[in-house]
Amino acid sequence: MEGTDPVNKKLAAALSGGAVLVLALSGCGGDDSSEKLDAWAEQVCDAVQPQAKKIEAANAAIQEQTSDNSTPEDVRKTDSKAFQDMSDAYKAIGSAVDKAGAPDVENGEKKQKDAVKELNGISASYAGLKQQVDKLDTDDQGKFADGLKDIAAQLDKLGQSGNDALKNLEEGEVGKAMAKQESCKSASGSPSATQG
Repeated sequence: MEGTDPVNKKLAAALSGGAVLVLALSGCGGDDSSEKLDAWAEQVCDAVQPQAKKIEAANAAIQEQTSDNSTPEDVRKTDSKAFQDMSDAYKAIGSAVDKAGAPDVENGEKKQKDAVKELNGISASYAGLKQQVDKLDTDDQGKFADGLKDIAAQLDKLGQSGNDALKNLEEGEVGKAMAKQESCKSASGSPSATQG
């Protein structure tokens, strides 16, 4: 089984980079925001929390599949399901931000629309990666490893590009309002993510 292990570790590393994106939705602390904005933040955070957990679980599944004794077939099956779960989760977060409407801040509508577009784009990218994984040749070790390398490279890009719209959405008052929501705090999963 030589060959899959380092590649799948790379895949796992790239994936965990992508997951940071949703966890960024925990924002930074502060409490000077309007009731309207608080209500908006609560709606979004409550919807994000289960999806963030789904993405973490998908990441964990891929991390677990990075052991030396995983067969290409196991890796393919796990990665395929993980990408599908991530695609669904990002789509659901996009819908939640869309449904919540524009936050009560300057340029709120543009920020909201950009974030929804970005989230839907990420969802589509993960769906595309799932199709790619499904087509990988598990009988040929070398080809399989090459295919995973290609997917890992795409994941790297996905993780980097996806943060921008969400960062814009969470600037200033929106981030402060979201930081106050219990569901966003717990969605971040780590104490460091709620400091800022």
